[in-house]
Amino acid sequence: QVQLVESGGGSVQPGGSLRLSCAASGFTFRNFEMAWYRQAPGGKERELIGYVTKSGISFATADSVRGRFSISRDNEKNTMYLHMARLKPDDTAVYSCKTRFGFDNYWGLGTQVTVYS
Repeated sequence: QVQLVESGGGSVQPGGSLRLSCAASGFTFRNFEMAWYRQAPGGKERELIGYVTKSGISFATADSVRGRFSISRDNEKNTMYLHMARLKPDDTAVYSCKTRFGFDNYWGLGTQVTVYS
């Protein structure tokens, strides 16, 4: 079955960097667009950070991360990455990856990123 497993989260000071991974299995990874989302604490809505096409072209859709975050994928490793730099306390959230087949969305469980002062 489709599985998405995020890893790489943790606690980091402002200005720091992290690289998150999303390992995919159960489907032909290279044939599908992938996306990163995040949900900040306090009941905030989940926010689309950006996505990467099948061929590896990425788009950062959130103004708050443009210029600091980038997305890449390795189709040989069935893995998508979120490269985060110059982290801020407002980046504290659970980060999740997603793919979609037709009308069905598949999500990972997420990985926590905490940026503390």
